[in-house]
This record gives sequence, structure tokens and C-alpha cells, in this order.
Amino acid sequence: MVQEEKRKKNLADQTNEELLELYRKTGSLEVKQEIALRYLYIVKSIAVQMRNVYAGFSQVEDIVNEGVIMLMKAIDKYEADKNAKFETYVSKRIRGMIIDIARKQDWIPRTVRKSYRDIKEASAVFYSEHGREPEAEELSELLHMDIEKFRDIMGKASLFSVLSLDMVLEETKEQYRSIQIPSDKKEEQPEAHLMDKEFRHMLADGIRSLKENEQTVISLYYMEELNMKEIAGILHVSEPRISQIHAGAIRKLREYFTEKTKLEREGYHVSGVL
Repeated sequence: MVQEEKRKKNLADQTNEELLELYRKTGSLEVKQEIALRYLYIVKSIAVQMRNVYAGFSQVEDIVNEGVIMLMKAIDKYEADKNAKFETYVSKRIRGMIIDIARKQDWIPRTVRKSYRDIKEASAVFYSEHGREPEAEELSELLHMDIEKFRDIMGKASLFSVLSLDMVLEETKEQYRSIQIPSDKKEEQPEAHLMDKEFRHMLADGIRSLKENEQTVISLYYMEELNMKEIAGILHVSEPRISQIHAGAIRKLREYFTEKTKLEREGYHVSGVL
């Protein structure tokens, strides 16, 4: 009993990084459980933050349970010398898990899908005519749609937005890395050491290219980890409006990254030919 308490105290005294390294060497279930307990807050935080994604078909408790399973798998697969910080690594995996679950449910009715397409088309027309994003009331009036119905559709169709900036960044980073000169040895790729730095600069430039309100929403959602309702309260606008701003910002970032990586790729081919 005394030895068990001493062992537990020894684990409690170690840092998260030390525990991850210890688990990598020993595979101890006790160490794994200690790590999981320390990072459980991430699972709960993301489950609450993204509840608007799964609210129509699942409970927070169910998503937390799935998240714990993903956390345990992440502990097994994590390699400190190859992956980012564990917090970043596991957060990305849990966000991806929630989005995959939502996509598999395919819970959005066809009528909602069609209405959402109509809203997007009307929004694009409004923007081209007025040079700004429309307010919810303006769009609902344009579509002869009751404002409450409009908000309901926007809420149910939140899955249509690109829900995770991490996914956009990961796609872009893979495209950006593919520009490198192929080599079997990392040390023979001197440009690899600059790749992450250059990518971070590209991300910063992309965010700066957004409108002020879009930058604010991106910052509050991904950096401060607030949910859409909380952001709406801070900015004193409706939750559907925040979803609209978020979707627009993600679309613009995706287009920005696509164009940048295309230019990088074309530049590489030209220099290769010369």
C-alpha cells in the first residue's frame, strides 16, 4: 500500500513531457492513465466548443467518451520527435474525430441543404452588388424567408462550413511541403528547415488579409477557444451571423493558401527549368 502510494506520488511529480517519454519507453498502463487524466480537459473543452456541430444527433457526454478513446489512441501514436506538442497533436485529432462523426451522420435534411445553397447564392449576389457581406435580416428579406427560419437553417447547416482551421492548414501544409526537392535524407534538404517558418509567415499574411471582424472571429474561435454563441455575445451580433463570418473567413483563407501554394509550385517549376 505504501509502495503504491509512493509510486503514484512519483508519477504525479513528473511533468507531462516526462510522462509521455516514460510511457514511450515502458508502455505502462498506469502511466498512460495518468497522462489521460492530465489531458482530459482538452477533450471536454473541444466537445463543448464544437457542440453546435453535433447537437442534432449526439450529447456532449457521448462525444467526450469518444474523445477519451481518441486521446488514448493519440498517447499510443504520439512521437515527440516527429509530431507537434502533444496538446496540439491531440486537439487536432479530437476535432477531426468530431467532424468525421458529424459527416457520417449526414443528418441535414435535403430541404435544409437546398435552402442553405439558396442563402449562399443570395449572399454572393448581395456581396457583388453592395461590396459587403449581408446581415441576416437582409438575406432573409431578400429570400422572402422568415428570420427565425433563416436562423434555424443557418444553425442546422453549420456543418456545411469548413469547421476546422486545422484541416485547412494541414491540407495547405502538405501541398506546401510537396514543393520541396525530393530526397531520402532530411539533412540533404536545407530548405526543409525554413519550410515551417515560411508557412507561418504565409498563415500570418493570410489572416491579415481578412477583414477586421473575420480576424476577430478566427482569433476568438481558434486561439481563445470560444464557441459561436460566446463570440456572438462578445460582438453583439446573432450566432448565425458569427457562423457566416467564420465560414467566409475560412473560405478566403483556403483561397489565399491555394493561390499562394500554386504560385510557389509554378515558381519552383520555372526555376527548375532554368
